[in-house]
Amino acid sequence: MSTALLLTIAIASVLILLLLVIKIKIHPFVALLVVSLLVAICTGIPADNIMKVIVSGMGGLLGSITIIIVLGAMLGAIIESSGGAEALAHKFTGTLGIKRTIAALTMAAFILGIPVFFEVGFIIVIPLIYGFAKVAKVSPIKYGLPMAGVMLTVHVALPTHPGPAAAAGILNADMGWLMLLGIIISVPVGIVGYFVAKAMNKNNYQLSLNVLEQLQLAKPENSPRKTQVQPPSASLISSLIVVPIVLIVVGTLAHTFLPEGNVIRQLLSLIGTPAIALLIALALSAWLLAIRRGVSKDKLGEILDRAIPSSAGVILVAGAGGAFGKVLVESGVGKALALSLETIHLPLIPAAFILSLALRASQGSATVAILTTSGLLTQAAAGISEMQLVLVTLSACFGGLGLSHVNDAGFWVVTRYLGLSVADGLKTWTVLTTAMGVTGFVIIWGLSFVI
Repeated sequence: MSTALLLTIAIASVLILLLLVIKIKIHPFVALLVVSLLVAICTGIPADNIMKVIVSGMGGLLGSITIIIVLGAMLGAIIESSGGAEALAHKFTGTLGIKRTIAALTMAAFILGIPVFFEVGFIIVIPLIYGFAKVAKVSPIKYGLPMAGVMLTVHVALPTHPGPAAAAGILNADMGWLMLLGIIISVPVGIVGYFVAKAMNKNNYQLSLNVLEQLQLAKPENSPRKTQVQPPSASLISSLIVVPIVLIVVGTLAHTFLPEGNVIRQLLSLIGTPAIALLIALALSAWLLAIRRGVSKDKLGEILDRAIPSSAGVILVAGAGGAFGKVLVESGVGKALALSLETIHLPLIPAAFILSLALRASQGSATVAILTTSGLLTQAAAGISEMQLVLVTLSACFGGLGLSHVNDAGFWVVTRYLGLSVADGLKTWTVLTTAMGVTGFVIIWGLSFVI
């Protein structure tokens, strides 16, 4: 099938999906499956292989995020029901004020995003976002957008994460310089993202009913904590949120510095996996915030049960987004787009950014976009200076930051948790990630003339 036809099908599929979700009001899960099926048929994927591709795309993604999302939702439910998130929010808001609190949490999200995967970190901070939004009586989008933006930035730019780390290996870029320049560039990119999100938040967005209900769960008349003398301390809540982050970091360090086969390395690596780290944090929260404070086991069970329906919607839609992305990859859309752009013979740094951005838009995964771009540029990048090679790698990484939209599972995680409709998600999250990606590219291209 010709490149032009493949690209036409890809563009048409996104437009049909938006029509189904925004205009016809079909549930995103169903719409994604329908469009995935149509793309598979139109691009010539064998009929007996279509469902295998869809199932593998959904299963591959759900296998990595289902446990994390459910455990994160349960952890958030316990923290919310105890009144801890609001106690922490009251303390910080009273000390810093709303505007400074948003900036402080955005900086905290930047640090959190360095060792922790984007989706995991965002799910961990969701109860904080809700708690601060309740106290400040503002939309959770005001906190969530800038925090998610900076977390995704470090996810694609720093080699503590798989995309940039693997890209450095493919292009033989120096890992130390990649880390240093990645941090230096990510800071102004995060600042730009903060102000772009702030400008977006001047608009009022209609939140989903599900998020509105969650924001009302902690009201005194509905919450079990009205029978408690006082909510848990802000320091206790902070510690419980930091627990999984510390465990993940320790596991990463053990895997890096201890010899293979070492028993301590194996133990710490297991404890440091996101699912186990969240499970440990959940157990500590259940004891410290519920059982020890007099909440019955039946009541605790109700709190945990209440978290599952809210997480199920995110899981299903994200999984369907993974299926759509998998179909686009199998159809050859991304490869055709990359090859067509490669023939233009742009300078390496803009070529890396445009290739990665186009691949990100076409198949959804930032990591796949970064790795594919790096592979395509391997020969072209041979022989250039060490610093230029690092900048080419970073350009590919920041291309993977932009154009997060309906074929990206991360788009659905962010928009569903923040209560945004698909249309508002495209106006906010897609525009924000693209603005931050372009900012990173501009800085990189400017540096290429200096170093």
